[in-house]
Amino acid sequence: MSRSYRIGLVIPLRGPGGIYGPSCEAVANLAAATLNDNGGILAREVEIEVIDASLPAPELRAEIARLLAADRIHAVTGWHISTVREQLSSVLAHRIPYVYTSLYEGGESRPGIICSGETPGLQIGPALRWLREHAGIRRWTVVGANYVWPRRTVPAIRAYCHELDLQVVEEIYVDYGTTDFSRVLPRIEKSGAEGTVMLLVGRDAVAFNRAFCGRGLHQRLLRFSPLMEENMLLASGADATENLFVAASYFTSLVTACAQDFMSAYVRRFGPGAPPLNNAAESCYEGVTTLAALTAAAGSNTIDEILRHSGTLSYDGPRGSVHASAGLMHQDVHMAVADGYEFDVVATL
Repeated sequence: MSRSYRIGLVIPLRGPGGIYGPSCEAVANLAAATLNDNGGILAREVEIEVIDASLPAPELRAEIARLLAADRIHAVTGWHISTVREQLSSVLAHRIPYVYTSLYEGGESRPGIICSGETPGLQIGPALRWLREHAGIRRWTVVGANYVWPRRTVPAIRAYCHELDLQVVEEIYVDYGTTDFSRVLPRIEKSGAEGTVMLLVGRDAVAFNRAFCGRGLHQRLLRFSPLMEENMLLASGADATENLFVAASYFTSLVTACAQDFMSAYVRRFGPGAPPLNNAAESCYEGVTTLAALTAAAGSNTIDEILRHSGTLSYDGPRGSVHASAGLMHQDVHMAVADGYEFDVVATL
């Protein structure tokens, strides 16, 4: 192969989302190895450059700018929060391809930023409908971190509730990085809600789960989260995840052929002691795969050519068939319930 094609993998190595970091890096390396076994990207060997998404904003922007100036990265992908996406967009805009892999609030339309994750219309709205029909939940509280994703998602939740004849009875925001929910839980308890929507990340959600169940609220209220993966389930503990529902496009417990092939490839490469597979990490596989599919369709790594083909993108991967249309990546979303240290997938939404 000719000169390598280097992908900047922007993932959190510290802070609330640091729980995903090792798994994200391992999965991205698996994706790169799979591509290299089949000719790489544009006949170039794929290499992964890990960039810490938990760096302070000025340092992160400076690091990306440095790597760009040195021709060290030719594309960017990775799981990181929407605040980081906002920071990166100012540096990456119309320079190199950028595939943002996390579930997010929707609405991203800046040229050169391709979002491959779940959006509220594909994930949260259908989940609220399913929980109304199958669990009878009509009154909700929302607990979210005080940043872009929860703040822009809550209006969508209100709109879905209006459409579905549901009610949001309490909205509570906490600082990103909060692990003390002693003032939040009494508000939930007094709200008269039947369920709580969690818009919390990583370590914060783990702390919330433990506190929620420590107060006995799991016996009275259902929890729903669009962001809860296997590392968080393990860290929360089986006693803290009873009556917890999650909607996502990937779970390790999926029994589809594509998902099982992905799991087998991961275990063959890294062994049984590898960081746990989870939907945040798997999204990084989607990010690398999306970059490969876009460059293959365009025959180029230039933004203009990639954007010209981004609306017709389609491929098969661990999530099944994924295709782009109207600025969205359409993919199946599944509902699962926590069952000890695993997710039991109960429906496709």
